[in-house]
Amino acid sequence: MILAVGMTAIVMLAVSSVLFTALHLRNTTQAMVDAEVPLDTTFTLMRRDLQCMMSPTTNGIFAGDFKAGNVSSPGISQPVAVEMYTATGALSENKPWGDVQKVTYELRLPTDRSLPGRDLVRSVTRNILATSTIDVDDQWMMGGVDSMTITCFDGNQWQNAWDTTDTTSVNTNLPLAVRVEIQLAGQNNGNQRPAPITFLVPIDSQSRTNS
Repeated sequence: MILAVGMTAIVMLAVSSVLFTALHLRNTTQAMVDAEVPLDTTFTLMRRDLQCMMSPTTNGIFAGDFKAGNVSSPGISQPVAVEMYTATGALSENKPWGDVQKVTYELRLPTDRSLPGRDLVRSVTRNILATSTIDVDDQWMMGGVDSMTITCFDGNQWQNAWDTTDTTSVNTNLPLAVRVEIQLAGQNNGNQRPAPITFLVPIDSQSRTNS
């Protein structure tokens, strides 16, 4: 009887060890998946917004200008990283707007200041013909972002700023490509920051006039 109890205890110890190891592996895997979901969603939406950008028009109706860098956008209290007009608006019976919408991306301080980095926020304006009150829908994309750099390719070199409203510049049209680099913040325990994540989006650019 003593021998049987001892063997049972050894078996239970082995089963418990395997069970706790499996639970730890499951929790680690789930944490990695949870961390990747916001990142994948951010890249998917941002890439789609950039791919569907509208070329700026002369009168600025339905398709406004493209700006990247330290941009001041109407209806938003602080500068944004990029502002664009893109045909990614979802059509529905509840929202009487077209598919063209103004989209901005910016970094904001998180509500919980104990968390590392800042929050990446996507702001959407559906009624682009509004003349007074601008209704902006803020969408939280991901947290823990240290910095976001957007550079634009003009055909010869990459530029850190782009503004199609600047008539003194040659960049009055969309860039040929946009490169987005997101640097995630390290953890509070002093861990080193991970390598930056970069993706490139070619732009189907068109000129404002026949010239």
